[in-house]
Amino acid sequence: MELDVRNKGTIPVSHHPDFSLQGYQVIRELGRNHEARRIVYLAYDCKSQQIVVIKEFICANETADWSGVKAYEHEIAILQKLQHPRIPRYIDSFATAENFYLVQEYKNAIPLGTKHKFSPTEVKQIAISLLEILVYLQQQVDPIIHRDIKPENVLVDEQLNAYLVDFGLARQQNAKIALTTLSAGTPGFIPPEEQLGQTLTQASDLYSVGATLICLLTNTQTVNIGDSGLQFPKLENHLHPSFRSWLWTIVQPNWKDRYLNAVVALTALRSIPVIGNASVIEVLLAAMKLRKRTAMLALAGLGMLAVGLTTLVFSQPGGATQQLKESQSLIDFQ
Repeated sequence: MELDVRNKGTIPVSHHPDFSLQGYQVIRELGRNHEARRIVYLAYDCKSQQIVVIKEFICANETADWSGVKAYEHEIAILQKLQHPRIPRYIDSFATAENFYLVQEYKNAIPLGTKHKFSPTEVKQIAISLLEILVYLQQQVDPIIHRDIKPENVLVDEQLNAYLVDFGLARQQNAKIALTTLSAGTPGFIPPEEQLGQTLTQASDLYSVGATLICLLTNTQTVNIGDSGLQFPKLENHLHPSFRSWLWTIVQPNWKDRYLNAVVALTALRSIPVIGNASVIEVLLAAMKLRKRTAMLALAGLGMLAVGLTTLVFSQPGGATQQLKESQSLIDFQ
């Protein structure tokens, strides 16, 4: 998506905010989040003569969390810690009487959601590129969890390099999450542990990555995945079983059943074929893995059932405890 800055003046200024006092001239609107009431503009930095992105926050819609810090202040604090070529860097911020604005580096890339079809091989390439960003975030002194990975927040360039944007919900792993932002992500992409109010881990973002990749592979729109959930049956039959198994692993409902973090998931993915049939050995290994997981779940279920039955029996009047006493009395009498 090439931009011609020379034509920026052809757009009526009245259609866009006037940031001339701040040294920026809006070129056009890039998109908006109606629910969050946020607008993103493409703009020209008159000082640096570079293209930038300006994100508008409607201040009336911004609430503080437990610490009294607003969402955009969180995002700025996170961005200022990051130096990664595929995370648009923080440049500037300013406020008007009504709104707050965040200025970031512009990347010549488009959101995943704007392209309707990716081949399985392209999806794997995007997955690797995205996981590389997560590896960087998770290797910070205090690991960062993005919490809102979805097709609209992942950009790709012509070489399918991924860029991660919108850190408005991002939090450091050890930071408390405000009640107002619990499960504040996009339905269908929120990991189950977040929906249940449980502690987030480095495996939490993997769930959102998996949901994003499934959207690409099944040509599913973001708004639809929240209604129908993750539809694995829609995955193409020619996908290699190892790739399907990898996808299945990162979207497991229990985070303990996913890969531990982005490093482990990325390492596993690199050598996995995307299309084709599995060899006999691969089929056997997959079956053993599935059988082992099924057996573990069955044992856990039997264990819970046994504990429940034992508790029930011993809690009933005239139950096992009473029967044991009566049996001992009979032995003593004899």
